[in-house]
Amino acid sequence: MCSNYEFPTKQGLSLLGIHEDQLELNLPRHVYPLAPAPIIMRGADELELDIARFGLIPAWAKEFKYGRHTYNARSETVATKPSFRHAWKHNQFSLVPVDTFYEPKYIDGEAHWYAISRADGDPFTVAAIYDDTMIEGEKIRSFSMLTINADQHPFMREFHKPTDEKRSIIVIPEDLRQDWLHCTHEEAKDFFLEMKDEFIAEPKQPETVKARHHAKPS
Repeated sequence: MCSNYEFPTKQGLSLLGIHEDQLELNLPRHVYPLAPAPIIMRGADELELDIARFGLIPAWAKEFKYGRHTYNARSETVATKPSFRHAWKHNQFSLVPVDTFYEPKYIDGEAHWYAISRADGDPFTVAAIYDDTMIEGEKIRSFSMLTINADQHPFMREFHKPTDEKRSIIVIPEDLRQDWLHCTHEEAKDFFLEMKDEFIAEPKQPETVKARHHAKPS
């Protein structure tokens, strides 16, 4: 699972093939549910950047609150869950550009946050679905990262509570990005690839966790 992450810097986004005229974002790079963040869409000739809310708000929903619990979509049930099935059926696939994502590892019963990134420091892209709805007369685009089981993954199985099922985001490698963006939902399972061993984890608390930890009692 992934509930918070950082998207790449302007330089990092350019490494993903995003044209320079799309790189002025003026958004906080650390993303939490319902926050706006960049996603990569299929374009006619090149990858196109768009802004969407983290946490998919389905086409039928008229309130932002739906996105608080839909930032991840299980690959096993995405086709049938009411929040996700419209986006899935209509092949609304996107990529999330990521620099670092955060997961908790439980040590002696306590959660310790780790920052997970590529060992070479390069940005990467995560498989996602998106949907559009209208809220108070405004078109809202939102997205969810797809996840797969990671109970047997040598790296991702280290995170989350010992009794919980282990889940992992799906990293789409550079040579498959365009294919993912143009695939159908019948073909999508071919892209549900396990994370490779190019990733590392370092102890680091997300900023909001730091703020809450150090806040003075009221």
